[in-house]
Amino acid sequence: MIKPHGSDSLMPLLVDDPARLEALRTEAEDMPSMMLSSAAAANAVMLGAGYFTPLQGFMNKADALAVAEHMQTGSGVFWPVPVVNLTADDSGILPGSRIALRDPNVTGHPVIAIQDIEAVEVLSEEDVDFIAQQVYRTNDEAHPGVATFTSLGRVLVSGPIQVLNLSYFETDFPETFRTAVEIRSEIEKRGWERVVAFQTRNPMHRAHEELCKMALEAVDADGILIHMLLGKLKPGDIPADVRDAAIRKMVELYFPPNSVMITGYGFDMLYAGPREAVLHALFRQNAGCTHLIVGRDHAGVGDYYGAFDAQTIFDESVPDGAMEIEIFKADHTAYSKKLNKVVMMRDAPDHAKEDFVLLSGTRVREMLGAGEDLPVEFARPEVARILMDHYAEEAANSA
Repeated sequence: MIKPHGSDSLMPLLVDDPARLEALRTEAEDMPSMMLSSAAAANAVMLGAGYFTPLQGFMNKADALAVAEHMQTGSGVFWPVPVVNLTADDSGILPGSRIALRDPNVTGHPVIAIQDIEAVEVLSEEDVDFIAQQVYRTNDEAHPGVATFTSLGRVLVSGPIQVLNLSYFETDFPETFRTAVEIRSEIEKRGWERVVAFQTRNPMHRAHEELCKMALEAVDADGILIHMLLGKLKPGDIPADVRDAAIRKMVELYFPPNSVMITGYGFDMLYAGPREAVLHALFRQNAGCTHLIVGRDHAGVGDYYGAFDAQTIFDESVPDGAMEIEIFKADHTAYSKKLNKVVMMRDAPDHAKEDFVLLSGTRVREMLGAGEDLPVEFARPEVARILMDHYAEEAANSA
């Protein structure tokens, strides 16, 4: 099986020894505590679940700036985005102390992790602007990732953490949420050697379905990991439980048995385009995948990135040997009226635009909101029905 990133074995930070866990929970009751941002809590979950191997906690200022500029920490670990714990209130947080990190996304704000504080540093406005520009390629506050990052505070609290639980993901998504450890175990159990990962924060339509099948055949893979984001999204995105139901119905009806693992991970979407595509590759390698599908506008939003910037970054900015996972570069896929099947548009040079069934995301949402059927060339009827029911319920609740 493919090795984890930067390590011979996964390094999950979740405390799994019951006695040790209970001792830490008891100790945390008397510690100073800090309320995490949702972004930092998501980082803690990814660290706990092993997805962020080989990182041991939250980065300091020097590492955050180095990662933003060069995609590498001071110790030489290749990493595409800063993993930080930022706050606006540093009262009672001192280097050399231990603090309890509280979860903002769970009722009662239980302790999600304990952090050994190595440094408490302040990011200047110039630092924040620099990181945002490097990671998101923009400082525009209309970009949802930039807006989130610039709202987190300027005090950077760094140091290793011990994770006590994985927030709401295990309880809210018991059939779907899986750690990198669990996914690797399942891949090994199935005897898969070559595994293609498909990242999604949206429901999967016909083009996504066929893209997975194309990649499966092209790289001669044993199976597909459909790996959906379960954390915070921007307003207007479809909730995780609806996406989950739609994807499961599609796989049940339209994929061969035992060819797909449907799983999810606990992270808040960054919408960082190319940089986030590299992050997606790294933590899919940690989950045991050998290939990641990177398509048009992967992890993008609005018009901030070129259509294929998330592919070219692997050629232009990722050093040779920095990661072992391979990228399956996909073109825009659409249903061909001429060929009566979904194709990559680059493979149909004799087609004009009108030869394809093309619907924008905005148009799809408009049709669903109006209760209109989506074309069968665009969405499987069973998938479309789940989405239409969701939009009908949303309309009824807002009436």
